[in-house]
Amino acid sequence: MVTLAELVRVAGVRWSVAECFQAAKGQVGLDHYQVRNWTSWHRHITLAMLALAFLTAVSASAAPERPAQMAHLTRAHPPIKLTVPEIRHLLAAVFNAPAVSAAKLLHWSNWRRQHLAAARRSHYRRRSGDEPTR
Repeated sequence: MVTLAELVRVAGVRWSVAECFQAAKGQVGLDHYQVRNWTSWHRHITLAMLALAFLTAVSASAAPERPAQMAHLTRAHPPIKLTVPEIRHLLAAVFNAPAVSAAKLLHWSNWRRQHLAAARRSHYRRRSGDEPTR
């Protein structure tokens, strides 16, 4: 007999796997293959998943330390952590010889992440009811 808790756990695991495949399709081209045999398909899938694992590991290692106090978050407005799409964009710009300098590219990335952090704070403030809706 399968318990309800076990069914919920399996459904949760399935959801995380589906999210991972969706991210791989959007970020590393998991679904962009045109192959005729299994060996070629296997190589493409392996390299795509390796690229996603690399981007995810870089994103996880670049995460800033979380402050111990929640009040610290309201005074300082750090940018959001580097995400997989942001790291992919930065790496693509570095390896594809961008028209802008590395300093401008990093400035743009920092500005974008600051903007996303402000949007996230505004969203949370509105959802918590602290800010009147129009």
